[in-house]
Amino acid sequence: MCRNIRTLYNFEPPVTEDEILAASLQYVRKISGFNKPSKANEAAFNAAVDDIARISRRLLGSLESTAEPKNRQEEAAKAKARSADRYAR
Repeated sequence: MCRNIRTLYNFEPPVTEDEILAASLQYVRKISGFNKPSKANEAAFNAAVDDIARISRRLLGSLESTAEPKNRQEEAAKAKARSADRYAR
């Protein structure tokens, strides 16, 4: 899966609308192969992003977990450390 699509579930604070839209856009870009669609494909591309965002909101709202929510800052620090280690080699 695309590295730019991040896990959005079970975080504190909860996922924002902007994060859902960004993940939806990345997903549609990945499967369509378009970074930016042509004028002829723009309506279909944007409709797909909206549909994926709507479905993602519904999915995230219906999931249940007994695990403690993850802290965004801690997860970002872990990812940054992994990245630094990976690219230091």
